[in-house]
Amino acid sequence: MCGIAGGFWCPANDRIYDRISKAMDQLKLRGPDDRGSFIRDLAGGRLALAQTRLSIIDLSSGGHQPMHSEDGRYSIVYNGEFYNYKEVRRELTGIGYRFNSESDTEVLLNAWIHSGRKCLTSIEGMFAFVIYDHESQTLTCVRDAFGIKPLYYKPADNGFLFSSDVPSILELCESKPDLNLQRCYDYLVHGDYDSEEDTFFADIKHLQPGHLLEYDLKTRKCGEPVCWWTPSIEQDRSIRFEDAVEQVRERFIHNVKLHLRSDVPLGSALSGGIDSSSVVCAIRHLEPDIPIHAFSFIARNYDVSEERWIDIINQRVGAVGHKVFSGASDLKNDMEDMIRAQGEPFGSTSIYAQYKVFQLAKSAGITVTLDGQGADELFAGYNQYPGYRMQSLIEKGEILDAVRFAWRWSQWPDRNLARTLKYYLSLSTPEKLRPLVKRATGAQSCPAWLNFDVLKQADVKLGYGKSLLKDGPRGRKLMAMLRHHLCRSGLTSLLRHGDRNSMRFSVESRVPFLTIPFVELVMRLPEEFLISRNGETKSVFRAAMRGIVPSEILDRRDKIGFATPEKDWAFSLEPVARNWIMDSDQIPMINKERLVSAFDDVMSKRKPFSWQVWRWMNFLKWYEIYGSSQS
Repeated sequence: MCGIAGGFWCPANDRIYDRISKAMDQLKLRGPDDRGSFIRDLAGGRLALAQTRLSIIDLSSGGHQPMHSEDGRYSIVYNGEFYNYKEVRRELTGIGYRFNSESDTEVLLNAWIHSGRKCLTSIEGMFAFVIYDHESQTLTCVRDAFGIKPLYYKPADNGFLFSSDVPSILELCESKPDLNLQRCYDYLVHGDYDSEEDTFFADIKHLQPGHLLEYDLKTRKCGEPVCWWTPSIEQDRSIRFEDAVEQVRERFIHNVKLHLRSDVPLGSALSGGIDSSSVVCAIRHLEPDIPIHAFSFIARNYDVSEERWIDIINQRVGAVGHKVFSGASDLKNDMEDMIRAQGEPFGSTSIYAQYKVFQLAKSAGITVTLDGQGADELFAGYNQYPGYRMQSLIEKGEILDAVRFAWRWSQWPDRNLARTLKYYLSLSTPEKLRPLVKRATGAQSCPAWLNFDVLKQADVKLGYGKSLLKDGPRGRKLMAMLRHHLCRSGLTSLLRHGDRNSMRFSVESRVPFLTIPFVELVMRLPEEFLISRNGETKSVFRAAMRGIVPSEILDRRDKIGFATPEKDWAFSLEPVARNWIMDSDQIPMINKERLVSAFDDVMSKRKPFSWQVWRWMNFLKWYEIYGSSQS
């Protein structure tokens, strides 16, 4: 696991050396074990490739980067892990390629040399890398299928910049970019972020999951991002449920086995839910004798806790359980550091639990953790998915089945028929009528605490959020939405949280649910294999884990995860938040007086609490750190 940075500047200037050094300083926690750079004058400008390394596989200097091909044509900087590198290496060795190290980087480089972008779908892992072709004088930037690892870039008339995170790429810029007011608006009003290539800074882009792009040094032109993979959601009509269960079990166990490859100590995050419990139990299934270190978050003075379920798993597998107990005072102390580590605003305090888990893993001497992230998007684990399942049934003319499904779904704990119908109606409302419905429920496209004139002058598009329905084959609305959440919006933000939180403590977080073969298998299953006709979520996965995971976990009907008492915490942070709000007059798009009034309405409970409060706090502190011209 590493951090990468670099670019091409034209004309060349000596300040580039200082910028590259400062960019690597920003990436030191992503790669504390080694650093290297390659700087050359080329094509009338200056090219730089840099990397900071967290040594995971092949701890020797053989994994040093930038790495160059044997013939000197290609140079690579790479951030990620290539779990099936041994198998691919054997294939490449069989056709004549030679290797000088045991690193996965060298395997990736030779795989690219052999087949270019065609090699990407054979990689089971997470990655963001940049390859320079000295012959064609092109930089190719590539990001993994799900966006597990980040890659930012900035095309400009005088060159091209890239890096693993925002603080680092800001060091490469000649001057701080302006704020992207559209993304600021989308976040503050709709809670939308990490859903497209634009970032909170104008002209800094986030390469989308499953995409690559090419920059030509000779012409100084940046090509458009190209999608190199997206899963098919055409249904496999021949598969039986029993066969699907067997295939899901086999592939998941295979994934966990590959993700255990490491030359440094590893452990697992454990929330007590089905997903993380399955990862921990699969490790024990594969390795009966190795020590397992499981890391869990427990919120202090919070009625909703996963501790009981965590204890069941730790006892079942004989894990060394590590628990971190945190409350509002801890969040207050850590909040600035967490916001700084994330680089851009984020949705809620729930990621603080994750932040503390990685901090705990680091203190226990663990460098790699396995995590259950991605399972909810892959197996339809969230409560908003029944609306899409109803859409699919109705599209196929199965009206009575849709009604039965809604009723059976509503009988589970923490669900009701009204909520089920609300999910469906929110999807089936025609796009043209959505603004009317939103206004009728009290939503505002431009709340009073925003300065409308500033937004208008910046051509910010005001509205009521993006469409909730996605295109797909008839009767496959659920799968279309799962594909969107896996590869475009939803999971992307969760993976960003995990990447930044883990890298803050120089810990590599692995997600064994997210491999191309596994997703391709699940995305072609019948929808009722994921959400059963009785309303059971993750149905095929629960069945696949029988005998590996305790039944009391698989039969759970609630969902908590690494939950935090956000509402209570927000009220306890009122003095801190108020100070930040009182300084908000430096942000042109914010109407400070109206914001103070809106904040007071919530704190005095004249208005109901919502995640909007956290977005105010988060954005204002983030702006102070990264957005202001003085930072």
